[in-house]
Amino acid sequence: MNVLNVPEPDFMQDEEITLFSDSVAKWIDEHAPPEKMQQWIADSSVPRQLWNDAGAAGLLGLSQPEEDGGFGGDYRHEVVLMRQLGWKGADHFGISLHNAIVMPYVWHYGTEEQKARWLPRLQSGELVGAIAMTEPGAGSDLQGVKTTAIKQGDHYVLNGSKTFITNGQLANFIIVVAKTDPAEGAKGTSLIVLETDGAAGFERGRNLHKIGMEANDTSELFFNDVKVPLENVIGGGEGQGFIQLMQQLPQERLNIAIQGVAAAERGLESTLAYVKDRKAFGKRIIDFQNTQFKLAEVKTKLTVAKVFVDHCMGLHLKGQLDAATASMAKYWVTDIQGEVIDEMLQLHGGYGYMNEFPIAQLYKDARVQRIYGGTNEIMKVLIARTL
Repeated sequence: MNVLNVPEPDFMQDEEITLFSDSVAKWIDEHAPPEKMQQWIADSSVPRQLWNDAGAAGLLGLSQPEEDGGFGGDYRHEVVLMRQLGWKGADHFGISLHNAIVMPYVWHYGTEEQKARWLPRLQSGELVGAIAMTEPGAGSDLQGVKTTAIKQGDHYVLNGSKTFITNGQLANFIIVVAKTDPAEGAKGTSLIVLETDGAAGFERGRNLHKIGMEANDTSELFFNDVKVPLENVIGGGEGQGFIQLMQQLPQERLNIAIQGVAAAERGLESTLAYVKDRKAFGKRIIDFQNTQFKLAEVKTKLTVAKVFVDHCMGLHLKGQLDAATASMAKYWVTDIQGEVIDEMLQLHGGYGYMNEFPIAQLYKDARVQRIYGGTNEIMKVLIARTL
């Protein structure tokens, strides 16, 4: 999709990347077309089989190194997947969280034993990943988590609860942010992997009913004296969790910005089709000057957003994306996403309020972008610290 007519940056123009993008588009057309997505929205979850299908197609672990049994790609492959999901309206499938948020914790920080034990199963789809950060009383403030993992003999005892956990109903590989030493604050935070199959004391709450992203299962999770082996601490040692989170959050925030641009591009494409077809007062909606001006504003804002996000992608590929710049991308793009999709819905008139039109779903889905991954207010705090 190039509805903005913005040239791709040089690093996205490799023939291999183009071919990969085409193959991803075909896979989505076959496995997650709009009619299936509508059913999954009604079901509040994608089917578990979709994860196995993605694993069989080589779409899990895209940027995981070959020496760790992965696809051997890099962040550009994750970008391709995120974009195609957004362009085709299949972005309720939580594959990018599994690929570009959960798995990197294992292959960046995991011990060799942990990599050998978990990565092949994450890549095949046997394991579906989630990361449990947010708690009922702790959202963007990760230092405020209350969940504990206290060492007892050859295991930890995990107690606490999490909420708003993406992939929460289907995930059986959950990275839990927990305090292994509550007296040490951030320095006492660790990332503990819970394989949920057969885990006594682990409970899933309800599949949360959301105003958007309905097919992406989102859950409450409860840990009641759950025993977890000592060897399930990512990195093999306690107290590293907060640093690991801080190092990986810039990529998560860039992911959100990339997804925001892709969704808004889809909105622009569908809106252009609508205003060129729909007539009022004897002429097409596109022929009214107000429509032209509004869409000119939308295209300009999205062009600026895309160029900035492409710049951030280039920095990230070189290992130069800092937390403040990633925060700028996350907050600014998601604000713009909400703004322009609202304008495009207005151009649909009453039809924009109908769920059967893509713009209505895009409008609902956009709202959470300003909340998860750290609220946009927190993003401004992080940026302000650099002043």
